[in-house]
Amino acid sequence: MALAAAASAAASVAPPFYGDAPDDTHPWAVHDRHRPLPKVVAPGTFSTQDQPGKPPADAIVLFDGKDLSKWESDKDGGPAKWVVKDGAMEAVAGAGYIRTKEKFGDCQLHVEWAAPTKVEGSGQGRGNSGVFLPGGLEIQVLDNYNNPTYADGTAGAYYGINPPMVNALRPPGEYQVYDIVFRRPVYKDGKVLDPGYVTVFVNGVLVQDHTPLEGPGGHMRRTKAGLFPEKGQIKFQDHGNPVRFRNVWIRELPPRSVEGGTDGALTREAAMAKRKETAAALRAEAAKVRNPGAPLPELLLLMESLAYEAEPATVQKVEQMTGQYLGALKGLEPDKLAGKKDEVKNLNNAFKYLLRFQALPTGFAPAAQVDALIKEQGWDKDKKKK
Repeated sequence: MALAAAASAAASVAPPFYGDAPDDTHPWAVHDRHRPLPKVVAPGTFSTQDQPGKPPADAIVLFDGKDLSKWESDKDGGPAKWVVKDGAMEAVAGAGYIRTKEKFGDCQLHVEWAAPTKVEGSGQGRGNSGVFLPGGLEIQVLDNYNNPTYADGTAGAYYGINPPMVNALRPPGEYQVYDIVFRRPVYKDGKVLDPGYVTVFVNGVLVQDHTPLEGPGGHMRRTKAGLFPEKGQIKFQDHGNPVRFRNVWIRELPPRSVEGGTDGALTREAAMAKRKETAAALRAEAAKVRNPGAPLPELLLLMESLAYEAEPATVQKVEQMTGQYLGALKGLEPDKLAGKKDEVKNLNNAFKYLLRFQALPTGFAPAAQVDALIKEQGWDKDKKKK
């Protein structure tokens, strides 16, 4: 239904028979007018130190500064024992980790956190917490402003695995902004299709650049790449320091091409299935516009469907309709035939496109007949204006 609706509105997006045709791993043509358009999402606003920003319209707000209703204790699933004050949730020593009640898979996660203004401790003992993503990997939270520690435990690190590229922290007491993109590993039949990755911005600075996943990481132990759960909870760490968090929101991400997404290079099986679906929608749309007195709209939609699926019955229908169309043109007076110049040339361009990408057999007779009519009428010659 969605594809049929897209087909009826596609003319306002791009012309048919335009960019390179679909192929074995790409279900869409280049600049394909039937390719689903991105959904519209109202963007949010940026935060200031005094005021948290507004999340994007499609975000799930995990903490809005009011309560911990979307969080629970990681120990037993009971009520979260952190405190909420001044629009932030604050870790309480001994209260333990907290986690989201809801589980998430691939996501964009936004977190703002602040270490205490009063500096106490050093190294890993100063403003320490952590953001744990589904599958258990930690993005380190630590007050590293003029506070060195081991590289893979620095703020913004994929803890125990990969240090941040730079230290982009503000002074303690100020809010730090983490924007994290998480993609879990994808396996099929025991083989890695996509190792998964994490991308992290700290205060707008890229610190993890599409870093491949090597398991959950951890303290003093090396982990190996492997399966992650399809969905898991987001966790914040209690490390004994009163770290504050605010403006926490998440956006769930669509599946990648390796797991059945509709964009990018797909498997041949997935690409051909999507092409078949698009072709069926175009044939259905052609049936809706059928008009024996004006056959070209139906004919062109049927021809367009052949770029996605060279269905024999449709090839035969195109041959039949083209013959009928040309037969009707032969009975026209010269002046009326001249008025058909543009639509005949459009039909000819469609045939050239389908022949170029082998959606029609070489030497397809109707294509040759349309081309012959254009040459016979001299419509193939460009007339220069004097």
